[in-house]
Amino acid sequence: MSETVDFLLLERAGLPDELRWLAEKYPREIWQAHSNIHGMANMWLQRHDMFRELGGMLTNGIGDYREGRLTAPEFARWFAPRLNHFLGHLDGHHNVEDNHYFPVFAKAETRLKRGFEILDADHHTIHEGLERNAEAANAFIRTLQESEDKQRFAADAYADENSRLIAMLTRHLADEEDLIIPLILDRGDRALGID
Repeated sequence: MSETVDFLLLERAGLPDELRWLAEKYPREIWQAHSNIHGMANMWLQRHDMFRELGGMLTNGIGDYREGRLTAPEFARWFAPRLNHFLGHLDGHHNVEDNHYFPVFAKAETRLKRGFEILDADHHTIHEGLERNAEAANAFIRTLQESEDKQRFAADAYADENSRLIAMLTRHLADEEDLIIPLILDRGDRALGID
C-alpha cells in the first residue's frame, strides 16, 4: 500500500492514467447501453446512487436546521435514524468490498491491483471520517437541550465533518465506479465469479 500514500483521497482528481485503460474502453456514456449493466454493475451503481442520495439528504437536513426551517426536536427525530442508516450501510458495504469483491477483482485483472489498493486505503480514510462524523453528530445531538449558541456551534462542527465526508465519498465512489464497472462490463459477472 506504500505506493498509494501519494494518491490520497482528498488530494486526487481521479485514478492515475495507468489504471484507466478499461474506463477508456468502456466510458460512462456507454454504461447504460451495455448488456452487462443489468447484472452486478447495475447493482453497484444503484448502491452508490443510494449513498449519494443519503449523503445529500443529511447535508440538506443540517442546512434546514441551521437556517431555522426545523426546530431542534424536529431535526433530532429526522436526523438520527437517517444518519445511522447512512453510516451503517456505508461501513457494511465497504467491508463486503474489502473482504470479498476487491480480492476477486484484483485476482481477475492483476493490472488493476494498485487501483484496488487505492480503494482499500480510501475505505480506511472514509472509516475515520465516519467515526468523526458520528462523534460530531452525537455531540450536536447532546446540545439540543442546551443553549442556542451551543447548538449552533455543534451544528457548524457537524456540518464541517459532513462536508468533508461527502467530499471523500464523492471522489471515492467515482473512482471505484471507473475501476469496477468497466471491469464488470469487460469480463461479465459470471467470468468474474460474482453472478
